[in-house]
Amino acid sequence: MRGYIGLADFDWYEQLRQSGPSEVNFWRPLSGREFRALDPGDPFFFKLKAAHGSAIAGFGFYAGFMSLTVNAAWDFFRESNGVHTKADMWERIGYYVQRNRGGEIGPLHEIGCIVLTTPCFFPPTHWVAPPHTWKPNIVTGAGLDISIGEGQRIWAACQDRARDLRRGDEALAYNIELSASTVEFRERVSRVRLGQGAFRAVVTSAYRGTCAVSGDHTLPALEASHIRPITQGGPHEIGNGLLLRADIHRLFDQHLVTVTPDHEFLVSPRLREEFANGAIYYALQERELTLPTNDAFRPRREYLEEHRDRFAASA
Repeated sequence: MRGYIGLADFDWYEQLRQSGPSEVNFWRPLSGREFRALDPGDPFFFKLKAAHGSAIAGFGFYAGFMSLTVNAAWDFFRESNGVHTKADMWERIGYYVQRNRGGEIGPLHEIGCIVLTTPCFFPPTHWVAPPHTWKPNIVTGAGLDISIGEGQRIWAACQDRARDLRRGDEALAYNIELSASTVEFRERVSRVRLGQGAFRAVVTSAYRGTCAVSGDHTLPALEASHIRPITQGGPHEIGNGLLLRADIHRLFDQHLVTVTPDHEFLVSPRLREEFANGAIYYALQERELTLPTNDAFRPRREYLEEHRDRFAASA
């Protein structure tokens, strides 16, 4: 199993340690290339800079990556970006861009968002020593094998710290049953532990920012919809998600449209009979959905069957 050590800003770490969120955005000031070092559920370690001993100060589990404008990243994650306000976020990103590249950032500036779920932040008494093999010229982070050597030591130490904090006075909102580094463990973490912001980000990324039905890719108009509603026990997991344009999402929630288990879009006759409208939606009737290229990210059949049955019952 793989892990990754990312260099964390101390202010980012300290704010999130105090607030204890269920998910965080480990952002990069430039969107750059896609982050491919981990699979969903792999651990991501927070390493502080030399001024704070280069210590490992916590970890989380990788959920996904996407590039977002600063405004969109704030809308998705808010204080879980490790800042108090959107103005603070603009200021901090501007500082890093100016220092590393020079120049000002514009209103559509994009950042790289590494989405992490179930983070655990250690107080200074629980910091973990960094790998002795760490090279000082590493400026963003590096991957490591957590089944052997220094990677194994760091992973074991972080699990020990998390258990200790969960039992101690500094109770954490941290209830994953840590176990051996198995594929089953990774899948369980990645499927169960997404929060609302991470759910939105991962679904948006999986569908490449495109409405599954209409093909619209205007991000402010798109929403990550739950196939089985949260109020009915639907989980924040990617298999329970569809990226839909806001108007289609609303009709979907009212069972006026549905998606079949074979991924076809259907419109209820109620839309015409009761509202004497809906031509733009009937034009999409039986359209095949645009789905994630990764089969693991596609909607789960059981959720689609449930929604189709409710749609049929209300027709």
